[in-house]
Amino acid sequence: MKPFDKCPICGGELMEKEVEKLLRGGVHAAVFQVRAEVCLRCGERLYPAETIKRFEQIRQKLERQEVKGFQPLGQTFQVV
Repeated sequence: MKPFDKCPICGGELMEKEVEKLLRGGVHAAVFQVRAEVCLRCGERLYPAETIKRFEQIRQKLERQEVKGFQPLGQTFQVV
């Protein structure tokens, strides 16, 4: 059973989709694909609890610069 039948923000319909998630930790960032319930009206994303735990683990690794096993994608730049 899903935790929500409708979007908790706007009441819109939810649909399971594969989405791209960007996580930042310290000066590093990681991007990956995950499953989420996405509101068809406002775009709000709802993630399962185990996915949220994985987000936190990845953020902690990024902050500690433990990026072994992560595939480099290129460089990121800040525009000032």
